[in-house]
Amino acid sequence: MDFDLTDVQQEYLKSLRQFLRVEIAPNVKAIEDSTEILRSNLEKLAHFGLSSLSFPEEYGGSSADAVTNILAWIELARVCPSTFLSMGASTGLCGYTILKTGNQAQKSKYLKQIGSCKLIGAMAMTEPAAGSDLASIKTRAVKREGGYLLNGSKLYCTNGSIADVVVVLALTGEKRGPHSMSLFILDKDCSGWSSGPALDKLGVRGSPTSALYFDDCFVPEENLLAQEGEGFYRTMECLTFFRIGMACFSLGIAKASLDEAFKYANEREAFGQKIYNFQDVSFKLAESKAEIDAAEMLILAAAAKFQSGADASTEASIAKLFSSEVGKRVADAALQIHGGAGYIKDYRIEQLYRDARLGEIGEGVSEVQRMLIARSLLK
Repeated sequence: MDFDLTDVQQEYLKSLRQFLRVEIAPNVKAIEDSTEILRSNLEKLAHFGLSSLSFPEEYGGSSADAVTNILAWIELARVCPSTFLSMGASTGLCGYTILKTGNQAQKSKYLKQIGSCKLIGAMAMTEPAAGSDLASIKTRAVKREGGYLLNGSKLYCTNGSIADVVVVLALTGEKRGPHSMSLFILDKDCSGWSSGPALDKLGVRGSPTSALYFDDCFVPEENLLAQEGEGFYRTMECLTFFRIGMACFSLGIAKASLDEAFKYANEREAFGQKIYNFQDVSFKLAESKAEIDAAEMLILAAAAKFQSGADASTEASIAKLFSSEVGKRVADAALQIHGGAGYIKDYRIEQLYRDARLGEIGEGVSEVQRMLIARSLLK
């Protein structure tokens, strides 16, 4: 495998870093208290073209390859994990699912709107009694003339409280289980669905997460994605892309944490010298750098295999598992290097430390990734 970046990729990343530094970075702390900042960030990303980077040109995108897309995601997560998470939920979870499972009419109706941030997207899968065990969902869609009546609720939906369009996984068969699930697109024209307030989270507080409620929500038949009964399996097909994205989230946080720790270690003095000169500090930074580079190689390998069209599900799980734990370890080491200062909100590492914890939970907890990797060893 050749991981040397092309001239086009290098130029794009250079311009992206400049854009993120000027337009997104100044409000990284304030975003935790303002949904308007998030909306502004998403609009800026759409104007720059990052939101729709992987969409085909006919839907307003750039038809960028998976590796370029992944490299750009890492840069965004490095600057603002909250903005990354909400953009990922909108164009990644919601938009990508429509792109891969929708018909021509559905793609034409939604993808340009989502990519331009005229519509904010979300995806609703998790339920109070169905998280890792997605096959146990209870939300049900019953066939009616011209469409379906949807009843139930979803939990932990990123962008739930601000979403204009949501892809929902629901039961359509008589019995519960993978063969009885279907995917639906809900938009503002579908009456009977609402969101709860944004939940008070530990980290990534600038990206709202909420419950969604469906009370005799009527979904037109043309809003069914793929075929009835295919929802679970089509969702599983998309999870490879989602998990590589979550690995980027964690790697971006790890890189930002190392940036903060390195800067602090070269500014802070103790016992008459910069604390970087103490072996315990410099070794923490060295170990962090080694783990970050290893995580990046795993992510690029997964992206390259995904781009080739081969099954990259195991590689995605490996990248997601390792990167999420690297994100937490590097953030922890960086906070330790800051000492007492790292526990104070004035320093960015406090925010990064809280944000990092989601990496081991979102898009499949680490225990599920280990289970999937173990199963792959039996093949």
